Amino acid sequence: MKRLLNKIRQNGYFFLFILLFAYIQSIYSRILIRGDLNIYIFTPEAAFAKLIEVYILFLVFAFFIRYWQESEIFTVKEMVKIFGTSIIVYLVIIQIIGLLISVIFGNIQNNFNWETVSLSSLTHLLDGFIYGSFILAYYYFHKNKKHQEQSALYNQALSESRINQLKTQLNPHFLFNNLNVLDQLIEEDKYKASEFLNEFADIYRYVLQASDRKLVPVCEELAFAERYFKLIQHKYGIAYQLKIERSGNGYIVPLTMQLLIENAVQHNLGSTGNPVLITIEVTNSIYVSNSFIPKRNSKLTSGRALQNIIEQYKLLTHKPIEIHKSDNEFSIVIPIIQSE
Repeated sequence: MKRLLNKIRQNGYFFLFILLFAYIQSIYSRILIRGDLNIYIFTPEAAFAKLIEVYILFLVFAFFIRYWQESEIFTVKEMVKIFGTSIIVYLVIIQIIGLLISVIFGNIQNNFNWETVSLSSLTHLLDGFIYGSFILAYYYFHKNKKHQEQSALYNQALSESRINQLKTQLNPHFLFNNLNVLDQLIEEDKYKASEFLNEFADIYRYVLQASDRKLVPVCEELAFAERYFKLIQHKYGIAYQLKIERSGNGYIVPLTMQLLIENAVQHNLGSTGNPVLITIEVTNSIYVSNSFIPKRNSKLTSGRALQNIIEQYKLLTHKPIEIHKSDNEFSIVIPIIQSE
């Protein structure tokens, strides 16, 4: 009994629909047969009786679906097999129940003669097709909904796994690039190298913490970008300048700004007389631009770090990163993600 109630509770809206449909059907049939309106026409006992029959049909369908469906998706052959067999078994069960009721009340001759059995079988067959179609459609709907939820969870897990892989690639990239800067500073100015190392240690703590996060607030990333740019100035002074204008909020991928600043420094030749200006404007998106003064005989780079960031944004938002390049400016538009 408890299992029965649980089944009804789990599929409550479906059975409520069946009850309402059966009730309307009973009213229509009575009006059609009697040709007039009275209180009896609106009594619900026929609808509740039909609900019990449909529940039996529901259990029959559930039985054959459980044992015959071989894959997550129905084939036409499986559907016809399940539907046809379920209807036949349902008719047999209903007739057996009718026979038992007739035996109990002693009405076998009246309720179980050839004419009555033929008419009732035809009626139950039509009902089986109608309500069986409802049941199959209902099952398809829930199966498809469950499949979509599983696909969404799988894709989310796959995306998070991919993002984590991408982050593990960026972390060493950040470390090695700044160790190269430190190595050059040691040769040029040991005092600056010591100061750089202390600031780098503080910043790298943020990098390690950010590696465990999928997104960070824009304001937090900009504060980190300013601190990181001070490391750049230890080596290059005013040859590279940073300007930040902010008026928007949201979330972005950690270390995005650091990477773009690093790219601007790596690919452009700044000097005291002709500095490279890096501008970050935050509105509905983040617009990052820098003066385009390409270095002569610069080493070709794979662009893997930038591609890494682009891949992360593809996994996190439908808005793509936009890259623009002209004779005197390189710019990139980063979408702001509104929820973490």
